[in-house]
Amino acid sequence: ILAWLSPLEPRLRHQDVQSHRVDDVGKWLLQTPEFKSWQNSSLDGGLGNPVLFCYGDPGVGKTFISSLVVDTLCDQARDQNTAVTCFYFDFAARKEQSVTSMLGSLLKQAVSGMETIPEEISKAFREQKKVIGGRAPQLPEIVKMLQTITSSQCTYICIDALDECAVAHRAKLLNSLKQILDKSPGTRVFVTGRPHIQAEIEKRLSGRVRSLSIGPSKGNLIIYLRVRLDEHETPDAMDDSLEKEILDKIPENMSEMYVGAIALEIPNLAIR
Repeated sequence: ILAWLSPLEPRLRHQDVQSHRVDDVGKWLLQTPEFKSWQNSSLDGGLGNPVLFCYGDPGVGKTFISSLVVDTLCDQARDQNTAVTCFYFDFAARKEQSVTSMLGSLLKQAVSGMETIPEEISKAFREQKKVIGGRAPQLPEIVKMLQTITSSQCTYICIDALDECAVAHRAKLLNSLKQILDKSPGTRVFVTGRPHIQAEIEKRLSGRVRSLSIGPSKGNLIIYLRVRLDEHETPDAMDDSLEKEILDKIPENMSEMYVGAIALEIPNLAIR
């Protein structure tokens, strides 16, 4: 039944991102009033903005922050009637990442943590198996089942890189999320993406969104760079003076992506 809900496996992408994440980088977000309010608002009877949109330019670490948020919520959800779901959009996988498959993967994650699969889902599975050798669930069915599941337990939905979702699909996805939130006020949605989709999100989820800018902090970048340098195959290529020079000259607006590139260039810098 779980495979029928969606062929996608976001947990594999999450595990990959998690394995490359540097400890302490991005934890500043968890301490912001915006995140704390969003995280705890489901416990306050559904008060507050259910959607937190974190936006930033390419390379500032949005995907790493998404994985950090997912793990933080998972730790919080232990021994509670809470489901944590996630999805990572990828421009290269647009064809596979349809709205139905994406939402189906969220439903699959929420259901997999239950002791038994709800009868509504089992019944839909049996009925669809009777026709044309087994028909995949349709979007209205998925949305309805998500409404039922999220209404019965506190649910967090974390979506990374929404800007990499096809424009036509994005509108359909946001409308579906609105339907879910209408029926399940305790559901909380965390979204990351580039700044240009902020207006669209706020329009389609009117009155429900709080936005927060993600930017590289010099402290986080230094932590990231030190770790990457320490992991490099030739750590002896850089002496103390070169390390100090590099760390002193990191500009405030440099992204983690660029810092990683510098880390790879350290041996060449030392040779020069």
